Amino acid sequence: MQDQCLLESDWDYCVVLDACRYDVFSDCYDEFLDGSLEKRRSNGSSTPEWAYRNFTDSHDIAYFSGNPFINSLTIPLNELKWGASCDYDWTAADHISEVIDVWKHGWDEELGTVPPESLVASFREHPEAVERANRTVLHYMQPHAPYLTRGKGKKLRQVRKGIHSQGEADDGGGPLSSMGDAIRPKVERVLDGSELAQKAGLWLELDPADLVRNGTREAAMALYEENLRIVLEAVAELATELDGSVVVTADHGEAFGENGVWEHHIETPIAPLVEVPWLEVE
Repeated sequence: MQDQCLLESDWDYCVVLDACRYDVFSDCYDEFLDGSLEKRRSNGSSTPEWAYRNFTDSHDIAYFSGNPFINSLTIPLNELKWGASCDYDWTAADHISEVIDVWKHGWDEELGTVPPESLVASFREHPEAVERANRTVLHYMQPHAPYLTRGKGKKLRQVRKGIHSQGEADDGGGPLSSMGDAIRPKVERVLDGSELAQKAGLWLELDPADLVRNGTREAAMALYEENLRIVLEAVAELATELDGSVVVTADHGEAFGENGVWEHHIETPIAPLVEVPWLEVE
C-alpha cells in the first residue's frame, strides 16, 4: 500500500473527507463519483497529527477548512485548550498561504458542525482565493460525527467554541478555565486507553434507542455511512464545477471498536485509522 503522499501528488483540487475510512468509502463512492480508487496510508490518525506531518514547508494553497484545527489563527496546536491534546508546535498560518475559516462562518449551530453546503457556499464566495493560490483544498467535516440526521454535535461544538474564543481576546477564561486546564491533563491520564471512555464520547452522538436495539458499533456505522453518502452527494455536485484535476481523500479514518479503539486518536496507527481512500476523479 502506497503512502498518501498528499503534497507530492499531482492535483489542482483536493477534497478531504474528515475521518473517512477506506472500506466504507470503497463500498459506496461509485454511486456518486467516477474515477480510479486506491487505498493509501495516511501519516496521521487524527487531524492535528495529519496536518503537522504533511504541511511542513510553505505551501501555496487556498485551504477551505471545515475543521477548527486547521485555521487562520496563530495558536499552535500544542497550546489549544480544547481537543488537540498534542505536543505539535504547528499552526496552519505558518505553512499554508491562505486558510478560509469555514468552521467559523459556515457553522450550523443546530447541527453542531459545518454541513457540506456551507463548505460549497464558502468556496463559491471566495473565487479570488482560488485564483491567488496554486492549488485548493476543500476540507469537509463529514463523515466525521455529528451525524447530520441524528446527532447534536456536542463534542465538536465544544472544540469549535474553545478554539474560536481562544483566537480572540482571551484573558484566560477566569477561575473555571484555569481549573479546567489544571484538571484536564490528570483526567486524560486516568482515561488514557480506556475503551469505555472512548465509547462514552461516541455515545454523545447516538440515539439511545439505536444503542439498545443495535449496539454501539452497528448504530454508529449505519449513521457514519449515511453521513458519508450525504457529503459524497455534495462533492459530486461541486466536482462538475471544478476546472482541473480533482482527488478525493481523507485526513484519517474512524475506528468502531477495532483493537479496542473507538473514534480516532493521535498516534494510533491501526488500519481503520490510517487506511484512507485516494480517488482520482474522472
